Amino acid sequence: MAQRLACLQGWGILTPVVLTEVAAQAKPQSKRARGSALGPALAVPGIIWLLLFFLAPLYVVLAIVFGRTDPIFRTAVPVWNPLQWNPSQVNYVLSRIVGDNGIFGPALLRTAIYVLLAGLLCLLLAFPVAYYVARLSGRWKGLLLAALIAPFWISYMMRMLAWVNLLQDDGLVNRLFSLGGFFDVRTHWLTGQPVVVVLGLVYGYVAYMILPLYAGLDRLPQSTLEAARDLGASRFASFWRVTLPMCRPTIVAAVLLTCLPMLGDYFTSDMLSASPKTAMVGNLINDSVQSPGQTGQAGALVMLVLLVAVVPMFYYVRVTARGDAAS
Repeated sequence: MAQRLACLQGWGILTPVVLTEVAAQAKPQSKRARGSALGPALAVPGIIWLLLFFLAPLYVVLAIVFGRTDPIFRTAVPVWNPLQWNPSQVNYVLSRIVGDNGIFGPALLRTAIYVLLAGLLCLLLAFPVAYYVARLSGRWKGLLLAALIAPFWISYMMRMLAWVNLLQDDGLVNRLFSLGGFFDVRTHWLTGQPVVVVLGLVYGYVAYMILPLYAGLDRLPQSTLEAARDLGASRFASFWRVTLPMCRPTIVAAVLLTCLPMLGDYFTSDMLSASPKTAMVGNLINDSVQSPGQTGQAGALVMLVLLVAVVPMFYYVRVTARGDAAS
């Protein structure tokens, strides 16, 4: 562009018309240059945050898992050089998942069952609520949305303590089942009942599923739903063949946001059961961290949970990429 201007100026034909044409050609190029530089600049804070608060702590965990234990104080001694890593802690955990020495296997299987049941119950409860607030609530949408956000203002511990008060031997649940003292009902809910742990997980995490479902359902194009009705589809057919497929990535994201924290949950089982019969993998990690000389085993269990959690994450990325390609 600079060479062209020099030639035109030398020939004496640098007229206002030519200047206007040159400016019109240079403006899109400058916009593209600014746009190409803006993307990496916006990504820099997120990349720094990811390096500092995810990759760096992950490497610390790996250094502890493949490190050694102080023989006197029984504390973890991280080994930072990967060439000197010792896989004995990982081998110990893997060798005790199944078989005669499978002390970790029952808790891992129990965690998978609890998370699966709790995630399914959360989806069954959250989807109708999110659908109503997003599509049918009308002028009450703002108030209902504030009511959905309200549980986040109360700490998780306080909500679980409320359940403890309800489920005590003389709590409100037993009083309701006894019909005010007419029957003698003394069910010990807080002594290792799996149903109590699952319902506690549902109560604690269902709000995390409602909000992403609401956000996805609220963005569905109304014109597409109306076109399905105009083509003769019933309400159920429109929901089953149009609404549900369009919000499948939203459902997958909501399930992941809800179920992945459940994998490492240990507080719910401690508060509502405190029994080895309902211990989850989070309880194993917590007990290993608090036991001298077992920090490496806790790190190995953390890495095992992380590897299990990566699989549904890749599935979510695949689903969203397929949806973007289709659109």
